[in-house]
Amino acid sequence: MLNRNIAPPIVDAVDFNLQLKPYQKFTLKNGVEVYTVHAGAEEVMAIEWVFRAGNTYEEQNLIAASTNFLLKNGTSSKTAFQINEHFDYYGSYLNRACYNETATLSLHTLTRHINELLPVVRELLTDATMPQEELDIYRQNMKQRLKVNLKKSDFVAGRLIDVYLYGDKHPYGKYSTAEDFDALQQEQIKSFYKKYYQQGKLVIFASGRLPANLEELLNRYFGDLPNGQVPQVDVPAHPAAEKKYRIINDEQGVQGSIRLARPFPNRHHPDFLKAQVLNALFGGFFGSRLMVNIREDKGYTYGIHSYLQNHISQSAWMVSTEAGREVSEAAIKEVYKEMKDLREELVDDEELLLVRNYMMGSILGDLDGPFQIMARWKNIILNELDENYFYNSINAIKTVTAEELQALAQKYLNPEEFYELIVV
Repeated sequence: MLNRNIAPPIVDAVDFNLQLKPYQKFTLKNGVEVYTVHAGAEEVMAIEWVFRAGNTYEEQNLIAASTNFLLKNGTSSKTAFQINEHFDYYGSYLNRACYNETATLSLHTLTRHINELLPVVRELLTDATMPQEELDIYRQNMKQRLKVNLKKSDFVAGRLIDVYLYGDKHPYGKYSTAEDFDALQQEQIKSFYKKYYQQGKLVIFASGRLPANLEELLNRYFGDLPNGQVPQVDVPAHPAAEKKYRIINDEQGVQGSIRLARPFPNRHHPDFLKAQVLNALFGGFFGSRLMVNIREDKGYTYGIHSYLQNHISQSAWMVSTEAGREVSEAAIKEVYKEMKDLREELVDDEELLLVRNYMMGSILGDLDGPFQIMARWKNIILNELDENYFYNSINAIKTVTAEELQALAQKYLNPEEFYELIVV
């Protein structure tokens, strides 16, 4: 019998033996690859259709995002209202999202309703009409949203720092304007839809309590799609020559939105995994050095974070915060001070153990359920990484040394290599 007078042993998260549940894979009749994770206690499931249809492939700004948004806004036989009513009736949620390289349509539903929903998803992917009236409403709403957002310093800062890093013509750097929305034409959107959805490259991810006949269902509704080949597009970055920027967006503004960023290799680079540990130590969690110094000690901000951008082809190391207008310059000086400390001094064992435990605990939390497990796999697969990437990242967290972290700081955390932006 359990003796409750004796406390259970305390185990550091770094000692956990984390395992990523393997995916199962099959291929539809047309060559579409399907990755599945069958798990979970509840009779729910998610399916995501991923196309190579991000803004990398558009010839005019906003065509990719607008096409993706209008996917569920009308077909030859259904209005946008009827489509939404259909998915709502079955208690399901259909969403779409557009990124730099990819665009997705995702469905969350009770497993027992999947037979009634897949035919309509097929309809959206093969017979969306992109109605002019829906485009007009979308244009009006987005222009209004943009007008509101442009008054916010953090929104403006997020746009501008990417321009400095990549250039305003690069998929990662270009941003929307009211004129871009005005220039949208229905025929251009239909053409993009035909090339990159009806005849585009598709990958499917499914997770949750999956039906036994999932392969048969997916073959029935999606196994005859063209599944064409979309070539990889590698657009070179054109970073800005100037490194320091101060922008007045609101003369009366009392808050400065601060962004510091430098180009950084993508996940295929040998430094990436260990640099994630350095990033956590630097500014990647609530106990990081940036938080302890700039929030807890100086009181300049409610929160400050650093992170490696989640991009496929190119990436960047970013520091982001909002601080009082009068202390924004001082906050930047403190960021550079923490960089200097990491370059010149070895992290001690206690702090490094704290970071290891935090990162291992975060990964454990991220594996809580089939949807989260599939999200991990999707990130690995779409980045064309080795299946051992997950375990390599665990190994990096457990084994990286203080000397290696110092060497990475000396290589990457140099103020002169960072773009520096304050928007008030």
